[in-house]
Amino acid sequence: MARAIELSERTSLVESAGGAFGAVIVRDGKIIGEGANRVVAENDPTWHGEMAAIRNACKAEGSFKLRDATLYTSAEPCPMCMAASYWAGIKAVFYAATIGDALEYGNFDDSMIYGEIKKPLTERSIPIKQILRAEAVEVWKKYKEKTDRVQY
Repeated sequence: MARAIELSERTSLVESAGGAFGAVIVRDGKIIGEGANRVVAENDPTWHGEMAAIRNACKAEGSFKLRDATLYTSAEPCPMCMAASYWAGIKAVFYAATIGDALEYGNFDDSMIYGEIKKPLTERSIPIKQILRAEAVEVWKKYKEKTDRVQY
């Protein structure tokens, strides 16, 4: 956790690359990936510390799954980062600062996203409509029959 907090300090206070978010992924007592928020520096709203740590760990491990790995993050993960943790198969998450701390000291507010996710599709603030399902399903059918596809 100390390394995650160190990364958060460097990216936010020294580099001014983004918010005070740093993360490391550990397996068997060894850091296999780390990352820091670089949303501002990279003009990329997905460049969160946890996302970078997951990408770096997966690359280092040569796998899109991080089974038996633990995520240490300087702040409670946002919805995107928590979802990525599930997708990566991370076994545990430890965080330091809370969502409330990020709101109070950095004005980071994810409450709208949490609220939007709970709404039916027709009530969300970003319009979402289904189109060309039949065409997309044809690709899915072919994918289902693909003998060399990687299961995940």
